[in-house]
Amino acid sequence: MTKPSIKIDVVSDVVCPWCYIGKRRLEKAVQQVKDQVDVIIEYHPFELNPEMPAEGRNQRDYLVKKFGSEAKYEQITGHVTATAAQEGLAFDFSKQSVSPNTRQSHRLIYFAKQQGKQLAMKEALMKAYFTDGVDLTKNESLIQVATSVGLDANEVNTFLHSDEGLNEVIAEEKLNVQRGISGVPFFIINNQYGVSGAQPSEVFANAFLEISGVSSGVKS
Repeated sequence: MTKPSIKIDVVSDVVCPWCYIGKRRLEKAVQQVKDQVDVIIEYHPFELNPEMPAEGRNQRDYLVKKFGSEAKYEQITGHVTATAAQEGLAFDFSKQSVSPNTRQSHRLIYFAKQQGKQLAMKEALMKAYFTDGVDLTKNESLIQVATSVGLDANEVNTFLHSDEGLNEVIAEEKLNVQRGISGVPFFIINNQYGVSGAQPSEVFANAFLEISGVSSGVKS
């Protein structure tokens, strides 16, 4: 018997901690239902800080100002780091010196998609930022991340110095705004059901089973 198939369109940013946590929870849910449902995942761009200059800003200074105080910064980053650890992710805010503009990263994900490596590229960029403290404002950093998933360094360099994919990324971002998406992560299931936020894996898994018509058997 053929398994039902579900398409998940994920709207997220590479520097959004809850997007990375949500990504891991989604992947765990896919593993939970893999014998009953085939799940296809595609990522779409969203910029948390579209006004961020191309060279980025000091990350700690930027987040302290955004959160309102040093104490709030410590509280929020500590909480999100602990939550990430529960999902097997190692966040290290002390390594992150630059808060980048992510337009180039989203273009790179677009490029990787053409090579059949979108999922790997998304993961590599998020790990580079949250775990390894890589400066994503620099083309050489993006090239290094891209080659780690098997892309050709010269091709990536040529791409980054072009405008290829720029209009496509901008168009997708505008579409997400038109859809009313103002926060990420946001998950669109079968182009019909919307799920906001990094929900627990069981919530995703049960939604997949219910939407696909398979009786729910996943418990929290």
